Formats: sequence, structure tokens, C-alpha cells
Amino acid sequence: QVQLVESGGGLVQAGGSLRLSCVASGGTSSSHAMGWFRQAPGTEREFVAVIDWSGGTSYYTDSVKGRFTISRDNAKNTVYLQMNSLKPEDTAVYYCAAARGPYFSVKYGDYGMTYWGKGTLVTVSS
Repeated sequence: QVQLVESGGGLVQAGGSLRLSCVASGGTSSSHAMGWFRQAPGTEREFVAVIDWSGGTSYYTDSVKGRFTISRDNAKNTVYLQMNSLKPEDTAVYYCAAARGPYFSVKYGDYGMTYWGKGTLVTVSS
């Protein structure tokens, strides 16, 4: 069982930056693919970015490409989401997720994620 705790959310003006962190514990945290998803009020949860166990392969939804960067530090069991050039439409609760294994799968809507954090709120004001 993997436990995930997100941090780093907050209120930021449009054009600003935030860095989200997710610390994983339990299991062998460094051997899991991990990802970020988000859910805005009144909408379904959507995929943001995902990264494999080594950090060598990542994948992004089109709306954040060039603005967001996912990375990980396996020594710290932590995955990050650096968010730049934030827009009001990025406002959402951001969830960290982990897969059972080292790789993610683009065949599935949840990219193979099994474990979920409780989320951290990001609010971007215009």
C-alpha cells in the first residue's frame, strides 16, 4: 500500500508559478510510476502529467505542455509538478497518484494509477 501526501497548493495570480510536491510512503515508493491529475468545481477529474519510475519518460495533457513540468526525486520519495504561466482555468484540486508498477499506460484514462492522495487546492486569480 502506498500513501501519498500533496502540498504546495495556494492562491496565485495569473502568470505566476507554483510547485506542487507529493511525498510517497509505504511499499517501494521509488519503483512506481506517478502522476498528477486535477478536478475543477463541477467537472470530472482529468489527467495532467505522468512520469515513469526512473523519471526518463513523462507525458502531459496538451493544455499544460510547455508550462508544467513533472519530475521526481527517488531519494526523497517525492514527485513534483512545477507550474508556470498559470491561467485561471488551471484552478482545481490537484491530486497525486501512483501506479502499482514502474510504468504508466496511455491506454487507460487513469494511466494505470492505483493509489491517490487527498489533493491540494490551486486557485489562479485573473
